[in-house]
Amino acid sequence: MAALSIEGVSKFFGEHAAVDGLSLTVEPGEFVALLGPSGCGKTTMLRMLAGFEPVSRGEIRLNESLLASPSHHVEPEQRQMAMVFQTYALWPHMSVADNVGYPLKLRKVRSAAYRERVQRALSLVALEEYADRTPQALSGGQRQRVALARCLVTDPAVVLLDEPLANLDRHLRAAMEQSFREFHRRTQATLVYVTHDQSEAMALADRIAVMRDGRLVQWATPETLYREPRSQWVAGFIGQGSELLVAAGAPGQRLSETALMQGLNAPVEARTQPVLVRPEHVRVSIEPPTARHLTARVEHQTFRGERFELHLRLEDGAELMAYHPHALTPGQPVALTLTQGWCLEAD
Repeated sequence: MAALSIEGVSKFFGEHAAVDGLSLTVEPGEFVALLGPSGCGKTTMLRMLAGFEPVSRGEIRLNESLLASPSHHVEPEQRQMAMVFQTYALWPHMSVADNVGYPLKLRKVRSAAYRERVQRALSLVALEEYADRTPQALSGGQRQRVALARCLVTDPAVVLLDEPLANLDRHLRAAMEQSFREFHRRTQATLVYVTHDQSEAMALADRIAVMRDGRLVQWATPETLYREPRSQWVAGFIGQGSELLVAAGAPGQRLSETALMQGLNAPVEARTQPVLVRPEHVRVSIEPPTARHLTARVEHQTFRGERFELHLRLEDGAELMAYHPHALTPGQPVALTLTQGWCLEAD
């Protein structure tokens, strides 16, 4: 297993910084996601890791070996890395086994050693029985697993994945998430996974690097990103929730029910601290409100199967999202208790 170190890496195209001073360390065997909207620099960072793009500043190291700096560039085939592309990039005229074994042929691996390594790679992605088929005879998810097997056959230290589920439908993506989890459990490989889908990253990764405009804005576990986002932008990008202004707390603090409710009842001019309230932290009652409650009206609602997603409007005009087990009537008044909130840095 390999540790991957990214130290102050930047990439310029002309005067534009596609990646700007990014630093993080990926531990051996860790599953890491680079997450952000289109154009944030995550794929450019992946291409620099792979060796397809030179770095403008900073260094990339694999264990103690320098892979890239402004004056040093190790070629992709010498980096002990393999990359899985969004488009699969399979040879249509080759069988599944031949596609998987192609990198070994380039390395002059032959006979029994070749067959053994191809069989092992196919086994890791549960495709042994499909060895003689062509890619055209496979589903999208199966083709993606062929691409995974092809990168595994060379025993890479790091596997790089560029939006590998983007071309699959929702049902197949959910199934492939489980395949990726099983793949990581079996191989214990170090994985760097690029995606713009926050639910995908949250479901798969051990840690997530959230990027915006080429910069790293937060580097944390999925749970920390959800419960303790650093800024208003991260809070809006990760999960669902509402941002309110309160007269309490400071960035990085969690407000109790008492502090949050008092802070929301303060004069408007005193409410300057942005706070994130997740829907599960909003208790909704259809009973008449008391002095301890906030009051709101139901704007609209969305049925989500196991619950209704309520969109509420507070008396001061602020919007708030909540969950409820039953349908309510648009315009219906409700009483609210907010059980906790997380204070954010202003953008």
